[in-house]
Amino acid sequence: MYIGFYNYHKEHNKNKMLTDPSSSIGDDLLYPFVLLSQRLKEMGQKVSTIDLDDIKKFDIIVFVEFPGINNKYFKQSIESGFSASGEKKLYLLLIESPIIKPDNYEVKNHVYFKKVFTWSDELIDKATNLKEVKKYFRLNCSQKIPPEFNFGLRQKEKLCAIISSNKSMAHPKELYTERIKAIRWFENNHPEDFDLYGNGWDRYHFEGTFLGIKIARLNRLKFLTKLLRPYYPSYKGSIKSKKETYQKYKFSICYENTQAPGYITEKIFDCFFAGCVPIYLGAQNITTHIPQDTFIDKRNFDTYEKLYDYIKNMPDKEYLNYLDAIKNFLKSEKAYPFSAECFADILIKEIISYPSLWKNFL
Repeated sequence: MYIGFYNYHKEHNKNKMLTDPSSSIGDDLLYPFVLLSQRLKEMGQKVSTIDLDDIKKFDIIVFVEFPGINNKYFKQSIESGFSASGEKKLYLLLIESPIIKPDNYEVKNHVYFKKVFTWSDELIDKATNLKEVKKYFRLNCSQKIPPEFNFGLRQKEKLCAIISSNKSMAHPKELYTERIKAIRWFENNHPEDFDLYGNGWDRYHFEGTFLGIKIARLNRLKFLTKLLRPYYPSYKGSIKSKKETYQKYKFSICYENTQAPGYITEKIFDCFFAGCVPIYLGAQNITTHIPQDTFIDKRNFDTYEKLYDYIKNMPDKEYLNYLDAIKNFLKSEKAYPFSAECFADILIKEIISYPSLWKNFL
C-alpha cells in the first residue's frame, strides 16, 4: 500500500514531516509523523508526501489540515478518484486552532474524507450526538515524551519566563492579547523576576486590511517592522531549545493562542518536560485531559498581583509537589493519549485497519 501525506504548511512537505522531527516553533514537534512513517515502513507500507510523486500512484492520502477547495493537490486527488467511500480514500487530520484555520471545522468540508482525526471535543461530541462516531476520532496534539525526567530546584535561576512568538489577531477567542497583558504586567511591576523569549518581539507586526489591501504583506519589509517595533525590556531574544531555557525557571506563562475545548498544544508539555510549572490559560476543560495538580490555573487568579504573590511566596515543598505531580502524570497511562505512540497507533489502526497496535484508552 502506498500512503501519501500533504501538509497545509508547505515547509513540512517534500518528505520533511516524515523524516525530520525538528520544527522552528517547537522541540521535536514533527516527531509523531516521523514515528508514524517509521512504523508504516516497518509494516511494509510505502510512504511519501504527495508533492514528490504522481498522485495516481497512491492508495491513501492523508491531508494535514483542510487544504482548501482550490488547493491543486486536493483537486488532483479528487480528479484521480480519491474520496470518502471510493477504493482510493482520503483522510483528514486537524491540528491547527479554529482561529487560524476556521475551514478546518466546517463540517461541509469533511464530506470528502472517510475519517477525520481531531483534538476538538466539540466536533467529537457533535459526531457522537449525530451517531457519526465512525467518522470522527479523537487525536490530541501529540508529543515525544522522554523516558526519564530530572527535576529539581538547583537549576532554577529565576522566577518566571515565557517562550512565545509575537502574534496578534482580531478574534473574540484569541489569547495573544492576554499574553501581552502578562508580559507588560511583569515588566511594569517585577521586571527582576521575568524574562521574555521567542521570535518577533523585536519588530512590529502588521495585520488586517486597509482599503481592501492586506497590510500583513508589509511584514516582509524588515526595516519597517524594526523601525516601528514596540519596546519589550524583558525580551532576551530567540532560543535554540525550549527545554534548556525553561529548566532555568520555576514557572512559565503558558497561554494557548486561543480557547477551545480540547485544544491543548505542545506549550504545556514544553513546560512539563523542563520541570517548569506552567501557569496555564487555554482549553476551558483542561482538567478533563490533564491532572489539575500539574499546573497553576490562571482562571483562579483575578489579578496578576494575586498570581505573583502566590508563585513568589510558594514554599519549596509545595513547588516540589507540583514537580512530582508532573512526573507522575508523564509516566502514567494518562499521558498516553498525548504521546507520539498513541498518534501512530490511532492512525495505523484507523487508516490501514491494523488493530494489534491499538491501546484501549478511551
